[in-house]
Amino acid sequence: MLEESAPIRRPFKAPLPAKDGPRINREIRGVREVQLIDQDGQNVGLTPIDEALALAAEAGLDLVEIAPNSEPPVCKILDFGRFKYQTQKKANEARKKQKTVEVKEIKMRPAIDDHDYEVKMKAIKRFFEEGDKVKLTLRFRGREMAHQHLGMKLLERVRDETAELSKVEAEPKLEGRQMIMVLAPR
Repeated sequence: MLEESAPIRRPFKAPLPAKDGPRINREIRGVREVQLIDQDGQNVGLTPIDEALALAAEAGLDLVEIAPNSEPPVCKILDFGRFKYQTQKKANEARKKQKTVEVKEIKMRPAIDDHDYEVKMKAIKRFFEEGDKVKLTLRFRGREMAHQHLGMKLLERVRDETAELSKVEAEPKLEGRQMIMVLAPR
């Protein structure tokens, strides 16, 4: 008696990983014609894909898909290695010029002395010149909680003195035993 065997199951075949960057040469599939730009930057016009590949091979360069979503796709004849290097270099330059804004914290007490206040103000102004935000934290201890108006006056004084350098991002508010205000550079 012959038993019917279970069908042979093939293991799941995962799709190939998506390639970073534009498609080049034989990777450009599914199109008959492309809008071709030659190595000198001249628009050749609509060209069959086989002819475009032949022109690129003749020049000793690659056919690179520049605008894949347009109809027909735009391809350019260029040295792909050099193209990749230049785009990477541009990305690094852009990253270098990027400035990350940090939030610097200045802690004070409501009964701060004049000299200590001036030192803190100097630091605040330096932070604004560097392009950083400043978070002012005013801490109340013990009976100081009964005199929150003094803390509010102090934060208003700081805001008024730095008015030409900064703008208030978060108005003074009480969180537990601390009063917090955030200032951002103009």
